[in-house]
Amino acid sequence: MFFAVKPTLQPLFGRLCQAARAMPVVLVLGVAGFGGSASAAGLTVLMGDDAAASSEFVQQLRADQEPGGKFELVRLAPGGADAQPQQQQTAEAASTDTERAANAGVRTRSLRSAADAPITMAVGPAAARAAVERPGQEPLVLAMLSRLEYESLKAASPALRRSDRRVGVLLRDPAMADQLALINAVLPQKRRIGVIATSESEPLVRELQRAAQGANPAWDVRVEYAPDATSLATALRQVVPLSDALMVLPDLIGDNQAATLSVLRAGASAGLPVFGASEGLVRSGGLAAAVSTPSQLAQQARLLGQKVASAGTASSNNAPLVEAATPATVRVNATVARGLGLRVPEERELTERIAAPR
Repeated sequence: MFFAVKPTLQPLFGRLCQAARAMPVVLVLGVAGFGGSASAAGLTVLMGDDAAASSEFVQQLRADQEPGGKFELVRLAPGGADAQPQQQQTAEAASTDTERAANAGVRTRSLRSAADAPITMAVGPAAARAAVERPGQEPLVLAMLSRLEYESLKAASPALRRSDRRVGVLLRDPAMADQLALINAVLPQKRRIGVIATSESEPLVRELQRAAQGANPAWDVRVEYAPDATSLATALRQVVPLSDALMVLPDLIGDNQAATLSVLRAGASAGLPVFGASEGLVRSGGLAAAVSTPSQLAQQARLLGQKVASAGTASSNNAPLVEAATPATVRVNATVARGLGLRVPEERELTERIAAPR
């Protein structure tokens, strides 16, 4: 059928046709831009234990999930070696956050940006071991790991270096440079640090020595090795007389209450302050520690996930992106400070000083 168009209407008709032809392009662009925020992407969380710190971490992740982002929580089987069967994972994931899953936006893979890709986040060492063995290409974040747990995982899991997946690792302890910055803020005139380590602590010792040599002025770090976490007496007798302060590393000694108390008693007997990376150390008699709470670590892990998702396509030479915890809080034992005759700045001031760019 043919319709004639009056000459006077031809210009208007032409403009309408041009607008109609352009309309699909405008709609496609609008869909592609929808949900472009990485924080609204789907998040699958693997949880390998029910520890209070892990639960707090997951609760913060859930609280920070933006509307439109799907949140799935998958609890691993006891021991964390293998995940539950896929059907059980799906049923449990749906039951943990049904409302958010039901409201999640439907997205087309071809229109989704890299920063908006689904992300898997493993919480703790058991979940990390399971996560690196799971098939998949979505970005992966391993969180709530100590440096030594990560080094052990890296040595035992070739899949961690798989070329089809981008991986980020968030350590739960601050970098050694941040811990030295805290000691410098508390003891500005002292430069001798004593450390007791075991053979498994070598990655931490190397990081500490690099940070000490890179400081201005450099630190004099004296390291003595104990055969195990409970045989410290000889090593302490060697290191205490040559130190202005002692540091407890987050290793087998720092994780062992009896060993930590041995270091604290040796420091107290010699009038030396003891520093570390946990609030528990400060409560037990340490002078100060730079720490991040599980909630703060969850916020940092989410940002790391966005970085990893936006990093582009993984390749065979891509190493995991590893971040130490950003120290968000300094804890000070005021009673210990008074006993040592030290005037220590307030916790808030110390926090601001170590968080400042160096």
